[in-house]
Amino acid sequence: MWLVRPALPDDLSQILEIAGAAGSATARLSSALPKQRQALAEKINHSLASLAGTSAASGLPPRFLFVLEEANTGRVHGTAGIDACAGNGQPFYNYRRDALIHASHELGISSRVDVLYPSHSLTGHTLLCSFTITPELRNTEAFELLSRARLLFIASHRDWFAQRIAVEIQGVQLTDGRVPFWDSLGRHFFDMDFETADQYSGMLSKTFIAELMPPNPVYVTLLSEPAQVALGQAHELTRPNLELLQREGFQAGNYLDIFDGGPVLEARTDALHTLVTSQAKALHGTHTQGSETCLISAGEGAQFRCTLAKAADTLEGTLKVPVGTWEVLGKTAGDEVRVAPC
Repeated sequence: MWLVRPALPDDLSQILEIAGAAGSATARLSSALPKQRQALAEKINHSLASLAGTSAASGLPPRFLFVLEEANTGRVHGTAGIDACAGNGQPFYNYRRDALIHASHELGISSRVDVLYPSHSLTGHTLLCSFTITPELRNTEAFELLSRARLLFIASHRDWFAQRIAVEIQGVQLTDGRVPFWDSLGRHFFDMDFETADQYSGMLSKTFIAELMPPNPVYVTLLSEPAQVALGQAHELTRPNLELLQREGFQAGNYLDIFDGGPVLEARTDALHTLVTSQAKALHGTHTQGSETCLISAGEGAQFRCTLAKAADTLEGTLKVPVGTWEVLGKTAGDEVRVAPC
């Protein structure tokens, strides 16, 4: 049985293994997940402080990190995070894609030119981030559980999060590790490879981006042809996550990731499918499996748990689930849970 719960210090070594395995693949399917032990330990501690409601004392906005656990073994197979405030107190940088019209009345010529403007307009949005999962679980129900559990957490702690929500989708990366957008633009201003720059963005504030990137608009026609083709395109290995998020109601807008040119998806938080369809119900026991597989979450703050289980509604509006599901959630008969259809 699969369980999503808050990350703990004891998970550190397993998370590092997952981050390293993802990084060695043809695409690193994570966002801002540090691979350094100290940085990751700090991220977990920040998450625990946020869950306890004490992160504000350090002047830092809440950030949350969850893990996907195989309940019967305790083995961790993935991570997923939420930043309550994109930028975490610093500007959250992206490129905004727009167009300029150049015209000469005298020559009777006009042309449209695509332009990338440095922007931090998404600063303050809630941000889904740090998603990574072991390769064998892609395209499984555990994949959906890990991604959507965050939305049930938001639904249960709605006051902690913004009215708008965003998520960066990893952009095009070639099988040899080259990143067309980065190689055509960012590499000229950073004395580092793509992987190093992306890791810095996860460990540090993004102030270094403002210090090193050109503040002026970038004409798309001046980029290499592979970089132009890559703009706004998701890496093929991220498509399952992209499609899941689109089903939730996320849509690509005019914003692009500042490092790899991947799409940035946006949505109104309260319009997301999981938030709209989820309901609070009381647990009711049963010795048989229900007919419908549902996402079921329970607990507040550090006690949050989310799993997949067969369930059935009763005429009284309670939720019938096997006792084994109670144990995974740490709840008992009569306790409140939140349920969303798969």
